[in-house]
Amino acid sequence: MRESTFPIMISSTATYALRAVVYLASQPDRYVCRSEISEATFVPHEYLLKVLNLLDVAQIVESRRGPGGGYRLSLAPNELCTLQVVRAVDPIPRTKACSLGVLGHKQLCPLQNFLDEMAGRVEEAFAGIRISDLLGNKNSQNLDLAKINSVLTGVFK
Repeated sequence: MRESTFPIMISSTATYALRAVVYLASQPDRYVCRSEISEATFVPHEYLLKVLNLLDVAQIVESRRGPGGGYRLSLAPNELCTLQVVRAVDPIPRTKACSLGVLGHKQLCPLQNFLDEMAGRVEEAFAGIRISDLLGNKNSQNLDLAKINSVLTGVFK
């Protein structure tokens, strides 16, 4: 097993949100209960509630209470990019000022400028990937959730 640098790019919360959204995209036209999402995506049940609430506020998912209720995507998978999901729960931090605490830096120093540039490139990469791109053949029967989970957690076997 080899660790990836992927978890450094986004938080666990954002990774969990992407897992949940990909799973919901694989279950079109139906509300999915939180326990099913949790079990399928390996996201802790209580933490998933926090993530789904943030996605609901961002209007990425919609929820319905009661029998037959749960969560479903508000947008079509081809209309939703991964950056929207990440920004909804835990945006990629951008550098606005010198984080080294150097008082004389009125603008970003070369190191901070480079790091901010890299954060911008990560955002661009996420902006270029639609949720539908993560569904393989866009057919829920062909969804390899184990593979998607390994990519999103950054662990390759």
